[in-house]
Amino acid sequence: MSHATAIKKDKIFFHDLHTPTASMAKDVHSGLSGKQKSLPPKYFYDKKGSELFDAITKLPEYYVTRTEIELLKQYVPEMAELLGINSYLLELGSGSSIKIRLLLEALRPEIYVPIDISREHLIASSQRLIQDYPWLTIHAAYLDYSHPWAVPDFGPGRYNAFFPGSSIGNFDPANAIQLLKQISQLVGRDGGLLIGVDLKKDVGILEAAYNDSQGVTADFNINLLTHINDGLDADFVPENFSHKAIYNEDKGRVEMHLECNINHSVRIESNLYPFQTGETIHTESSYKYSIDEFHQIAAEANFAPVEVWTDADELFSVHYLKVG
Repeated sequence: MSHATAIKKDKIFFHDLHTPTASMAKDVHSGLSGKQKSLPPKYFYDKKGSELFDAITKLPEYYVTRTEIELLKQYVPEMAELLGINSYLLELGSGSSIKIRLLLEALRPEIYVPIDISREHLIASSQRLIQDYPWLTIHAAYLDYSHPWAVPDFGPGRYNAFFPGSSIGNFDPANAIQLLKQISQLVGRDGGLLIGVDLKKDVGILEAAYNDSQGVTADFNINLLTHINDGLDADFVPENFSHKAIYNEDKGRVEMHLECNINHSVRIESNLYPFQTGETIHTESSYKYSIDEFHQIAAEANFAPVEVWTDADELFSVHYLKVG
């Protein structure tokens, strides 16, 4: 764990543990230099991207958020009993949505640690939560959890992590195991993880969730280019690309791409990247698992399954894992 100095405002401690510009440049140049061009999905989440994702979660086609919320509403007493009252609660990919509020109200944790790569979103959501829960102490950690990371050491106590939204699906299985290992080491012996995992299901349901009729997911995908323009003074023309999302059955994942509409080149710092019509930038993978498949991955990260909750249609699952 980290012992980084925090900036305190009321009962919010802000820990700046991220160097976004240098990291973004390295990630972008590496991703666009491959045979299959790619960009890391973590760069979806600038201020506008975070707002667009919040809008996605309310779309009729996007079952993930509403199904997970219903599971939390129904089973939060059971979850709270397993997690333990007055523990330390860390959330990967923080939010101010009903999901974390349900847990905060049930657990009343000693300390809540939201972790997010979007600085503005992290600060704003922390401020809203402290207004609604004046008894809460928040240590907001601005960092990129897709790389090795640490959070402040709060001393002896029961540590739990909350990782909602099936964000674990954005990592390929090998990297998902590495991230889960890091979480298991962070929460330590007797620590636990409450995690949302999207399940394998009908292809039509999956593809509709990532190709909504209102085009919000398309805007979210294309906004990634605007974020890179802003961060690296690049000259992407967003109109030169179109959103594309397909289910790759062999790999068990939904893939989001930006498809080039016209031959052109993009300058980023001192590099020039040519694009051909029909070529794509792979921007996100969202792996879907059966319950047994996810338990196998968790076991490789030293987590043992304790409980799993699913909806009646078996669209989504929430797992409670304990360090084994």
